[in-house]
Amino acid sequence: MLYKKIKISENIEFDNVILAPLSGITDKPFRETVKSIGAGLVVSEMIASHAVIIKEKEALKKASRSNIENMTSVQLAGCDPDIMAEAAKINEDKGAKIIDINFGCPVKKVVNGYAGSALMKDEYRAAKILEKTVNAVKIPVTLKMRMGWNHDSLNAPKIAKIAEDLGIKMVTLHCRTRCQMYKGKADWKFTEKVKNSIKIPVIVNGDIISIDDVKNAMSISSADGVMIGRGIYGRPWFIKQVLDYIKHNNQNPQEPSSKEKLSIIMKHCSKTIEFYGERKGLQIFKKHASWYCKSLPNSSYFRAAIMKEDDSKTAIKMIEDFYAKVT
Repeated sequence: MLYKKIKISENIEFDNVILAPLSGITDKPFRETVKSIGAGLVVSEMIASHAVIIKEKEALKKASRSNIENMTSVQLAGCDPDIMAEAAKINEDKGAKIIDINFGCPVKKVVNGYAGSALMKDEYRAAKILEKTVNAVKIPVTLKMRMGWNHDSLNAPKIAKIAEDLGIKMVTLHCRTRCQMYKGKADWKFTEKVKNSIKIPVIVNGDIISIDDVKNAMSISSADGVMIGRGIYGRPWFIKQVLDYIKHNNQNPQEPSSKEKLSIIMKHCSKTIEFYGERKGLQIFKKHASWYCKSLPNSSYFRAAIMKEDDSKTAIKMIEDFYAKVT
């Protein structure tokens, strides 16, 4: 059976289908939307640890949570063990249930700061970050990483063992190297090497955008669960569909009706505008509006029109009118 509860402490467990941290995507309104439909665990956007320390407004906004997010992990990135530890403690004091450490982000501005996947090249610094962060908080600390910096240094199993020994409670593997960025096919099979090196739960991540992908990724990887990222673009209900599949072996989980989708979309839009303010909220929601309508009839005309609209009331009416014509 594919379904299980992931237990990482005496009082923290969750279904084994997890929303990935996605910069610019998994903000509070989107996490609320996914969680209200159904998800085991949702993870915040990556937050720079130094920004938490100096209390940058944007970092605090990314880490904020609502009552519906009873199971949210706050993901931190950084290269200084002491700053990472302090940032973790600040988030614990603000109510975070889980801290996730990022050793996976491949983007240049993060890697050039010796954070994210750059830490796959520096096992000593990586260990110090893990150790100090775990010791700084009472809540569980988890780790997300890549297979290695490149295919000549596939050291994820070694780092996973170091992490387990230092008190990390769960490891998620994005099945690419840093040098691959997001190119090529995720190597789900490699997850098995990490799984065989440790006893704590291991989650597989990368290229999981369909039910068949879930089935194949879990079978090939022997992972304890899946983390879904790009597969939820325009489909916040996909995680619930995956849960229906792994819980009940439902090979063709039900797609929301057009009316149900419109209700989800409008609530998401409303939450985004409320959270960011009318002007910024609409600008941020436009990318989601574009993803929501992908592949629907006349969607190219709708996308072009809504991208030009700056009035939120008009934009909302455009969305309602567009979906009223979708059967």
